[in-house]
Amino acid sequence: MSEILDLFRLDGRVAVVTGASSGLGAGFARALAEAGADIVLAARRADRLEVVAKSVRETGRRALTVATDVSSPEQCTAMAEAATAEFGRVDILINNAGFGTAVPALREQPDEFRRVLDINLNGAYWAAQACARVMKPGSSIVNIASVLGLVKSYAPQAAYSASKAGLIGLTRDLSQQWSGRRGIRVNAIAPGYFASEMTDEIPRDQLMTFITNTTPLGRLGEQRELDAAVVFLAGPGASYITGTTLAVDGGMSGH
Repeated sequence: MSEILDLFRLDGRVAVVTGASSGLGAGFARALAEAGADIVLAARRADRLEVVAKSVRETGRRALTVATDVSSPEQCTAMAEAATAEFGRVDILINNAGFGTAVPALREQPDEFRRVLDINLNGAYWAAQACARVMKPGSSIVNIASVLGLVKSYAPQAAYSASKAGLIGLTRDLSQQWSGRRGIRVNAIAPGYFASEMTDEIPRDQLMTFITNTTPLGRLGEQRELDAAVVFLAGPGASYITGTTLAVDGGMSGH
């Protein structure tokens, strides 16, 4: 294998993926395994994690499932402890757990708003804290933010947009704290619109009209296009990149 391709290999590394029971998170887990990493799969829906674990094992890599609600600091600590107990290390964290609502701001209830932030923003912080405590220099955290942390939303999504903008800010701060002192790089990815459980809730004709009018590439993103960015930022090829947010959005944020 050529030296340049080695920069995209993750052999011998252990990656934790939150929100790994379905959708983008399940795809990230498989992609990281294909690049050579063993995977810790974390999500609330523990029954669905085994399906993803099977696909990881089919690549020849090991998989551990851990039922985790990231809004609980204690469960995030238990997740990191389970990973080190099984594999002896944590090298990569993909902070992917999250969900969104679409509620007009004047009708959104306090508990609804708080719940989105508690998972998307607070949960990412608790998971990062827990993993950073056991990570060694050369490790990497990738926060899955959103293009809606950068540009206006298609729908009324104050809580979701605020949580993702906050996650981008958190990325910058944790990078400042941990990159030099602890050798842990912290970056974010801001996906645009991809086929997912979230976009499935939007009428397809309305969604595609919006995409056509706002995205230079004029289409939804594909899972593997996002997988490539995750594998890159997680691995040695991005060893001089920290504190940045990579928009994988078909050009929407620059439109």
